[in-house]
Amino acid sequence: MRVFLIACFSFLLVACGDDRPDRLQANIKTADYLIENLGTNLDTQRIRNAIILQQYATLLKQKKPDLSPLLTELSKDASREGPMFRSLADRLSTLKTRPEILGDIEAQLYESETLIEASDPTLFNDALSDPVNVIADMSDGELARVNAISQARSLQANGADDNGAGSQLVGNPGYGQWQTNSSGFSFWQWYAAYTLFSAISPRQIGYDRWSSRRDYSYYNDVGRNRYTSPQQKKSQDDLAQRTKKKFGNKGGFTSPYAKSKTGASRMSTASKQAQKAPSFSGKSSYSKQKASSSSFRNSKSTTSRGVSRGK
Repeated sequence: MRVFLIACFSFLLVACGDDRPDRLQANIKTADYLIENLGTNLDTQRIRNAIILQQYATLLKQKKPDLSPLLTELSKDASREGPMFRSLADRLSTLKTRPEILGDIEAQLYESETLIEASDPTLFNDALSDPVNVIADMSDGELARVNAISQARSLQANGADDNGAGSQLVGNPGYGQWQTNSSGFSFWQWYAAYTLFSAISPRQIGYDRWSSRRDYSYYNDVGRNRYTSPQQKKSQDDLAQRTKKKFGNKGGFTSPYAKSKTGASRMSTASKQAQKAPSFSGKSSYSKQKASSSSFRNSKSTTSRGVSRGK
């Protein structure tokens, strides 16, 4: 009986045309190829902002040698050793070896599609504007920002706090994490390689105030959908919910991602499309297509019955 039921279920899957497992495996192979291709582009210095990042780090080391350890870490983003590339590789490994962690087949498909998009060299190049601009801001105006308006104009346009050097990286799980103390206060904690930011920043960055008064960054305003793992995204959402609950009915808290900030001077077409995409729908394009098709059929069916009754 068990074998019979399994056979019937398999037949139903085939009859219903469920090709999601095949699509997932095809996506994994594509993501694998594209991430390796991205690594090759970094190795051979074919990504513009990666080249600028290394050049900026070298120049600022000469002017401010005390920042050398921090600049060395930031320049790693121009290689396979940086947190951005490593995150893509780690996420692909999880999808290959422990897909159940991500959830059902739809969640796995969504992650595979996200990895394919994130490994686009053009999109990755735009994402590198954050560490490039961090170094530019630390140069006291000697090095120009890329893909973004000036720091002064950005702070004014967004009514943002000046959180000092490294502010574009706050909220990005590649560089640190939000920690909550015993009083329920959440603050940004840099990873060990970036702790020097704490010494040269004007204040400790609290989550409550940062959420409403953060400045523009590529990650927070454009790239978060592509460069955040599902687990990291859940952690971000959980913190937002806890903070909202803490405020209760008093108001005064809005999600840091509720509204995009002003600050991009130019972006690639790939980034513009990423910015317009729904924020973490959790559904693959396959699911959206099926839903759209189903909605169309239901609408068509209802209309047909309506005409019939009218007759």
